[in-house]
Amino acid sequence: MIRVTLGERRDYDRRELRAALEGLLEDLGGIRQFFSPGDRVLLKPNLLSASAPEKCVTTHPEVVRGVALLVLEAGGKPLIADSPGLDGFAKVGEKTGMAQVARELSIPLEELDDSSPLPMAEGSVFRKVEVARQALEADAIINLPKLKTHAQMTLTLGVKNLFGTVVRQRKAEWHYTTGLHRDIFADLHLDIARSLAPALTILDGIEGMEGRGPGNGTPRSFGLLAASPDPLALDLSVCSLLGVAPESFPLYRAAKKRGLLPVWEEMRSPSFPEGFVFPAVDIPRLDALHLLPAFLDGFAKRHLSSRPVQDRDKCIHCGKCVSLCPAGAMELTREGRILIDYEKCIRCYCCQEVCPEDALTFSRGLILRGLEFFHR
Repeated sequence: MIRVTLGERRDYDRRELRAALEGLLEDLGGIRQFFSPGDRVLLKPNLLSASAPEKCVTTHPEVVRGVALLVLEAGGKPLIADSPGLDGFAKVGEKTGMAQVARELSIPLEELDDSSPLPMAEGSVFRKVEVARQALEADAIINLPKLKTHAQMTLTLGVKNLFGTVVRQRKAEWHYTTGLHRDIFADLHLDIARSLAPALTILDGIEGMEGRGPGNGTPRSFGLLAASPDPLALDLSVCSLLGVAPESFPLYRAAKKRGLLPVWEEMRSPSFPEGFVFPAVDIPRLDALHLLPAFLDGFAKRHLSSRPVQDRDKCIHCGKCVSLCPAGAMELTREGRILIDYEKCIRCYCCQEVCPEDALTFSRGLILRGLEFFHR
């Protein structure tokens, strides 16, 4: 039986957060259960972009600090590392507060920038995946995701955070090759998580994000910390707390289809009794783009699916969406217009994810408008 521990913490006060983390891990046997003294322990936060902690785009530095101290005191050698989806790594480190944590604790902060083949777990759908060398060389990985909604995958929690071990440019390649097939993309996330097999996942849900996550949603206080040796069990447990119907969560569908749904036991604090659901969480609605046969995908994309549209009043013409579009479907003109080739656009929503000004909105497709009309 896999254990998932759920605890309450309303702020990032350093001393009280430390006690909360220790209490959270006590039901799992304590931090020493997950590595041996002298082990190199990779701490993998969510460092999507150069965003201040209060934006709730990235894992809070105090959570990373607290876990790093626990690792140090248990004799481990922690390393903070990630491969941001945009912005230079030095800028990301400073803006998110991770560089300060690394300096104060005298531990490395490294960009995951050297791809190596990942030995795939038995039963994997994908046979050839490359992740960062540092993730493969670590003796143990402690996965430190942020609780956020996600415009493409509904939620980004423990399993999807490990997609961050894929080196920067290869992320775009995977977005392009998986395209609109969310369940296939979820299969990829499952394969990476099962193959990397993090020793422990600790979710920062003290302050999280709802709405148009993972980069442009609305910060929300959830007061939640969660931990488990199994990131999938943690994700599905938190999914129920957020009131997300399991069948609407691509990760759940992919795991169910493959017979990988875990059996877990929740160790809840009194604040989260059985049946508790956070009220009225703004969960993004996803277009169901494959209701039609595959040969009609082009028609569905052109006429039925939601598509990105530039908000020229917000756009600062930084060009990040253009440079990171995996399909090469965007162009920035001298006049500051974003031209989008909707025939090439694969509706991965990476442009919305990376835009620092939330200047890419979506014209709702007929499918989504129909679902909303019928309140489905």
